[in-house]
Amino acid sequence: MTEPKKFLIIDDDPDFVEGIMSILVNAGYEVEAKYNPKEGYDALETGKYDLLLLDIMMGRGAEGVMIARKMRKDPKLREMPVLIITGIREQIAYLFPGHAVSPHFVEVDELVEKPVEPSLLLERVAALLQTAEARKEEDK
Repeated sequence: MTEPKKFLIIDDDPDFVEGIMSILVNAGYEVEAKYNPKEGYDALETGKYDLLLLDIMMGRGAEGVMIARKMRKDPKLREMPVLIITGIREQIAYLFPGHAVSPHFVEVDELVEKPVEPSLLLERVAALLQTAEARKEEDK
């Protein structure tokens, strides 16, 4: 029997995190949460996760963007899939041109807007895990 995939959520909204965790745990995933950017990045550096679910607007502003950018520069973390779940489009009316996320804005694998439907969340998570597994196979 394979071990369940392990996810980290970094989001400063405890109510939202509780809902997302419930969906993911009920789907058989192991999930941890950190409620501020510093604790979240520390957990990324010390833990082993298969996927990061990340909010953009935390702390003093768009600190989630800084986490994603920092991850892509870190050889240990750069391959981890990142799913941004945010209300940023509503908050700053920013449209990501052409793709789910403009690569000039921040390099992540997927972006969904809050509130997210459970079925969409699970669909996106499964797709990101499948893509990550395919990349690992190619690298062998």
